[in-house]
Parts: sequence; structure tokens; C-alpha cells
Amino acid sequence: MLIHPWDAPFDDAEVWAFVRAQGFGHLVAPGRRELPVVVPTQFIVSSDDGDGPGVLLHLARPNPVWAAIEENPVVLLSVAGDWAYVPSAWKTVGAEDPAMGIPTTYYAAAQLVCAAAVLDDDEGKLDVLRRQLAAYEPELDHADPSVHARRLAGIRGLRLTVREVMGKFKYGGNVDTAHREAVAARLEQRRGPGDAAARDHVLRRLSPPAIAQ
Repeated sequence: MLIHPWDAPFDDAEVWAFVRAQGFGHLVAPGRRELPVVVPTQFIVSSDDGDGPGVLLHLARPNPVWAAIEENPVVLLSVAGDWAYVPSAWKTVGAEDPAMGIPTTYYAAAQLVCAAAVLDDDEGKLDVLRRQLAAYEPELDHADPSVHARRLAGIRGLRLTVREVMGKFKYGGNVDTAHREAVAARLEQRRGPGDAAARDHVLRRLSPPAIAQ
């Protein structure tokens, strides 16, 4: 992933906040084959193991990803979102010619290089399911996953230990404040899918967090 200096995250915490907020990405398992296995999947971020954030998920047992992980346990979790198309006229301010603006797409992306560990015992799978339910349905009364014990054989869990974190926040960091604020105002007016999130990123990144001394 190409990451220009002006698109780089302020720190890993910014990347993890984005990953947690998305909760959906593509698991890429290269294995030792001509083409990698790419699996769209939900996931949750787990940070209680003392080694920093990790990722938990589950997939169906027939999924071809398991064979690829057996060949090579190093995988990539790719997450992208909060995107918005920025028309050419939006890239100009004041007396600048709107026809001369250069259109672009704003978006955020994260790539996590991970070591994958398969969870194939019932307790391991139940732990993943319980954590996912707690994350996605905290306000709902739901049965414990153990009531579906007969169906556990149809899935496998996966724990991803993160080795490297890469992030990109492409929200006009290569232009001045006036141009970024102009795009943010237009995103606010348009209110299309992704526009609100993109606007928030634009404005948030105008003020980098203070560096602790």
C-alpha cells in the first residue's frame, strides 16, 4: 500500500480506532499457491492478552482459507472504508477555476500483518462467539452460543496476532487548511454514503494530537 507522508497515521492508535469502527474487512491468506485466498469477514479487536490488540473471528469449516493457513500461517487483514468521491470543482477555492480542479477519492485503509492460530476446540470457538455477540449485540438479550453446540462442528475460530500495522488516511493532507475545509463543507452539504465519516476525518486530521513530552 502506497502511503505518502501526508496520508500517514498520527500513530497506531489512530489506525486501531478505524479498524475497530469498521469491524469488517478482507482476510488474505497467501498460502503457497498462485493466487491468495481472500475472505470477506466480520471480526472483533481483542486487547486483553497483554501483547497489544489482536483480532478474533470465525469462518465456516468448508472455507478454502484453512488450507492456505495450514500452508502458511502469515496472513493479512485488509480494512478500508469511510470513502467519498471528491469532484474536481470541490478542490478549488476563491478565484480558482473550478474546471481546473483535480478530482480524487478520500478514504481510510488499514493493513494488519498477522500470525494466524486456528481455534478448533469447542471452548475456543465458544469464546470467539461470545466475544462477538458481546461486541455486536451488547444491548440485546441473546442465548449463550453453547445452546447451538451441535453446530459448532461447522465452524472454526481464528486468532490473529498482529505483527505489523499499516494505515493510510487519504483526506487531503497534501493541501492547505482552506482547501480541506472547503471539501469538508461540501461533504456536509452532500450527505451521501460515507460523506459524514469522510468529513469527520478531514476535520479531525487538521489538528494532530499533541505529542507527550
